[in-house]
Amino acid sequence: MCILFFKFDPRPVSKNAYRLILAANRDEFYHRPSKSADFWDGSNEILSGLDMEEGKEGGTWLGISKKGKLAALTNYMQPKIDKNAKGRGALVTNFLTSDLDSYSYLKKVALEGHLYNGFNLIAADLNTTKGDVIWYYGNKGGPEPVFLNPGVYGLSNSLLDTPWKKLQYGKQLFTDVIRHSQDLVKEDLVQELIKVMNNQDPQLPDPAIEDQGKDYILPILNKYAAVCVRCPDYGTRTNTVILIDAVGHVTFTERTMLNADVDQWKTSTYQFKLQI
Repeated sequence: MCILFFKFDPRPVSKNAYRLILAANRDEFYHRPSKSADFWDGSNEILSGLDMEEGKEGGTWLGISKKGKLAALTNYMQPKIDKNAKGRGALVTNFLTSDLDSYSYLKKVALEGHLYNGFNLIAADLNTTKGDVIWYYGNKGGPEPVFLNPGVYGLSNSLLDTPWKKLQYGKQLFTDVIRHSQDLVKEDLVQELIKVMNNQDPQLPDPAIEDQGKDYILPILNKYAAVCVRCPDYGTRTNTVILIDAVGHVTFTERTMLNADVDQWKTSTYQFKLQI
């Protein structure tokens, strides 16, 4: 995943308001094998897409469970990576299947952060009765997980809310849509958010991206500097929108590319209620 925006308010005043609104893009090589979002193994318990790259099967970039666990991962852009490092996608799947709460899990991950290439991880415990809790950890940032207060956040391939121009631009587009979320029927809200996530306007110049990405990013900078990345063989291949309302109803919508073809897409929607 390359970029995501989310707003959360664990105890919305209005019953028509959403506790969580999340919109995310997964950027990846078009031919990298993966599974579209579905419940795992017919268990009807954990919902996510899955990476099927050899040696990294079963990892994911974004997932949610009916027990109220949610996690999202982005890579931290770095010019050189360690090909022998542990697979980052397992960080999400391990949390979704763990009995640890979000803070305890990220605290454990922080102790092992040096074993991975750069990453950012959002972990949430969603509880209709007790209220929702969200924590963040990035292994290129501080040593401790960070508690997130209610609000609007943006995350791309640097640390949380790093002021890359494309992140700031996308966050503003996202905020403009969710400001009217209670006035939109759910289907229209989802479509407006997907429209935001497919914005291809490059936000340049951006010295911060160039400085972090060095020579690695320069050849594709004019494409990479947009919310939606569209290169010949790499780019945005999945849009995901997650809505959770005041009583715990979840709507999970995924729009994903088919056959590595930018003109072929499939949209799937799953709806369920949190069990806590």
